[in-house]
Amino acid sequence: MEYSKLVSVTGLSGLFELVASKTDGAIVRSLDDKSTRFVSSRIHNFSHLESIEVYTEGENVNLVDVFHAMQNSNETLPDEKDANAVKNYFKKVYPKMDFERVYASDMRKMIKWFDVLKKNEIEIKLSEEETADENDEAPQQEPETKEPEVKEPEAKPEIKAEEPKKIKAAKAKKAEPVTASESEPIETETKTAKKKITKK
Repeated sequence: MEYSKLVSVTGLSGLFELVASKTDGAIVRSLDDKSTRFVSSRIHNFSHLESIEVYTEGENVNLVDVFHAMQNSNETLPDEKDANAVKNYFKKVYPKMDFERVYASDMRKMIKWFDVLKKNEIEIKLSEEETADENDEAPQQEPETKEPEVKEPEAKPEIKAEEPKKIKAAKAKKAEPVTASESEPIETETKTAKKKITKK
């Protein structure tokens, strides 16, 4: 059973494993008596344990951080019904908790939930941490280094210079003598009118 699948349900005590989700609710299994039941979302609200945060004097912390502090502490779990004993317990185990904003009822829930997790031997771990651990365990392969290939220069084809083409000069045609055509000469006769001068 994974910590990421655990939910709390309003109106029901204890913790539950989310078996299946439906459009109008969910099927859950109780960690106390292992009974399975359908819970309607119209009546109840669901809260994933790994999404719950706790008020502190600084920034809010995930509930996992508080559970880890409880796990590493030598203090005995108090009676959840004794509000003063519960508050004194957390003052020793997690002193930076903001006791003015964290209700006594919430602290009692944390005591009860932690006890249930211990009895069911559930590892308290966020799903993000599991993914990080898997990545760390995966052997890292060194990238293969390929030796650079030395390519021989390709032989360039010899380019032979073309011989200059001989340009043959066109022979100039000899001008043929122009001969006058044997046409009959046109005789132009100039007739001079002779004026007769007569004396009166």
